[in-house]
Amino acid sequence: MGVVRELFDTFNKGEFPMNGGYIVSAFFHEQSLYSKFEMISYSNVKDIYSADEGITFQADGQKIFWLVEPSNYPSKATEPTYRNEGEKIPYRMNEVEIFTTKRQDRVLVGKKPVYSYTSFTVMKSRGQNYSYVFFMADDIVPTMQNYFTKSLYDQAAVPNSDAKKVAQYLIELFKKIIVKRPE
Repeated sequence: MGVVRELFDTFNKGEFPMNGGYIVSAFFHEQSLYSKFEMISYSNVKDIYSADEGITFQADGQKIFWLVEPSNYPSKATEPTYRNEGEKIPYRMNEVEIFTTKRQDRVLVGKKPVYSYTSFTVMKSRGQNYSYVFFMADDIVPTMQNYFTKSLYDQAAVPNSDAKKVAQYLIELFKKIIVKRPE
């Protein structure tokens, strides 16, 4: 399987892959199963620097966001882009694919990547939140599919059969943002 490391540790050790890769961050609500995920495909990093709030990359990136809403989430009717700061993603309801699990939880996945030109910032992880960097590798697609399924099932408590369906959808989106490996 591909190389996966904790983002901030990799950066601090000077081992960050500057030519391209993938960053996945997960943010978990403290009082519920509400979870927010962000995946960034990046390449050609011109500069990278640490700040109080996180790491800023001077590079182009493509982002895909997804949410897991528990069935009792009180703001289900609110557009994902207009939710509270820690709960929003940059999509409206007609811009997300909605998966309803057998427990009646919902997983909302952005249908298209969001492009970030010139720079983007990855926020520091706090509590149970995390950010991983996935290095480019020949087996990146199965590595990512395995990660998607495990994170949805193990961390966001999505039933396994539903986690596999969502992971399949995510992997199709992922294939659209795969970084071309340098020759």
